[in-house]
Amino acid sequence: MADRCRQPKKKQPMTYSWPLAGTYQALSSASVDLIWRKVMNLADVSWHPLILRTNVPYGLVPKPGFIFQAMTRWIPWPIQIFVERVSPGKLLSIRILVLPGVEERVTYRLESTVCGSQISCSVMLRGWLAPLIWSLIRDYAAVLAARLAIAAEKDSPSAKPPIGPCLDF
Repeated sequence: MADRCRQPKKKQPMTYSWPLAGTYQALSSASVDLIWRKVMNLADVSWHPLILRTNVPYGLVPKPGFIFQAMTRWIPWPIQIFVERVSPGKLLSIRILVLPGVEERVTYRLESTVCGSQISCSVMLRGWLAPLIWSLIRDYAAVLAARLAIAAEKDSPSAKPPIGPCLDF
C-alpha cells in the first residue's frame, strides 16, 4: 500500500558538464603575437594534427559566431567548427561538431612568461560518443600545443627589416 502512495520524484534539472577533458601546455621561444597570428590564421592549419584544411579565406579574422567547415586528415569527412569566444592575443575558444553524438570544445590560451610564451590547449568532449572519440584523439590532443609552438617558431616574422638602418655607425 505504501508503494502506491509514493510521490513521483521531481526531475533534476539537466546540467551540462564536460566529462572528458585534457589540458596540454607547451613553452615557445616565439612571441605571443606570432603565436596568436598562427592560431588566428584559420586558412593555414598545416600545424594541426587532425585538421587537413578549412574553407576559410586567407586573411579572414574569426569573430564569435563565425561558422566554417574543415576536412579531417583521417577520412574525407567535413566537420563544422563554430568560433565561440575570442579575446585578442589571449584566448580562442571553438566548438567542433563532428557527429550528432559528440561535441568538442577546444580552447587556446596564450600567456607571456619569463621563460617565453606559454601555450595552453584545453580539449573537452561531451556526448554519448565522447569516450570512443576521446580514445581516438587523445594522443593527437596531447601534441596539439607542442605542434603549434613548433610551427610558430619556424615561421619568420612577416615584417622585413628596413633597407638602410636609421643609425649607421
